[in-house]
Amino acid sequence: MKTISILGSTGSIGTQTLEIVRRNEDLKVAAISAGRNIRLLEQQIREFRPRLAAVWSEKDAKELRVATADLGTEIVCGMEGLEAVASCKESELLVTAVVGMIGIVPTVTAIRAGKDIALANKETLVTAGHIIMPLAREAGVKILPVDSEHSAIFQSLNGENRSRISKLLLTASGGPFRGKKWADLEKMQVEDALRHPNWSMGQKITVDSATLVNKGLEVMEARWLFGVELDQIQVVVQPQSVIHSMVEFADGAVIAQLGTPDMKLPIQYALYYPDRRYLAGDRLDFAKLGSITFEEPDTETFPGLSWAVEAARIGGSMPTVFNAANERAVSKFLRREIGFTDIYRIIRECMDAHRSVSDPDIRQILETEQSVYDMIESRW
Repeated sequence: MKTISILGSTGSIGTQTLEIVRRNEDLKVAAISAGRNIRLLEQQIREFRPRLAAVWSEKDAKELRVATADLGTEIVCGMEGLEAVASCKESELLVTAVVGMIGIVPTVTAIRAGKDIALANKETLVTAGHIIMPLAREAGVKILPVDSEHSAIFQSLNGENRSRISKLLLTASGGPFRGKKWADLEKMQVEDALRHPNWSMGQKITVDSATLVNKGLEVMEARWLFGVELDQIQVVVQPQSVIHSMVEFADGAVIAQLGTPDMKLPIQYALYYPDRRYLAGDRLDFAKLGSITFEEPDTETFPGLSWAVEAARIGGSMPTVFNAANERAVSKFLRREIGFTDIYRIIRECMDAHRSVSDPDIRQILETEQSVYDMIESRW
């Protein structure tokens, strides 16, 4: 029996993680958390009977305590609640499925408590990779990637000498606006951006895929996960989303991980690593597939990718600025307060206004995040 906890159990990754738990009798849930979706969280508590559940506000916690009074689950709230879920003593592994920099502090707490991390919260490494990875090595815990691209690289590296990596090839579908130009992007609405051709994901990451910001965040994350230089990471557009990513080695060999676009595969791989379990679902039919094609990313129309690399090269607090600006801009776009291309304008304006702090600690990272939010709210 393996016992896990989940930060963000009501989101896309969280609910798919619970689908896997539902299908496997040797997985048990010790603790879960949600932001504001307490109705779904109550249903999850009733089905999976965790010892602990966390929500953000005390008001929601009080309501949930009343709704689940017959179950015996302890209900906690706020950042202390997230940290309690992260460090739950019964749990062996924490799935970090929350969106945004709210995942940093509980991830650190989990590592210090000796929990392995199934990492779906890319912002944690984007903004605090220089803290997280050394801490994980010191604590002897595994950071197991859940993003499909990073999981593909992780799987391709099994049994290989990482010092022989020549290049990581991160694949991208190109998103719903692949092939369009800037004039087209200026007309795009929320519904257009959420119409991803291949993947079923949460709203924020789907918009990030439309801007190619998501691929930039993945470049920053891959740098920390696999200990490579930025120049060793190449993004390749692979519209069919069949090759999830590849590794090129010093001798020129390229190893890739392929599969249907189903997030349950990398989630389950992280939960059971190094074992592989049966997973129901479609299988690749190469005869029907016919061809797999590749393109260079269009960074002129979609500058989010090149700006992410720029932020990573500057380093220090600049990746936090890039991430926080995008996070708030996407939120505004989803609320229809700004247009699609305004996401780029906000990111660029915030990066240009920031003087980077070298080697920031967690307090400085969170202060930088707040200063970016304040700037955006004052100007947009």
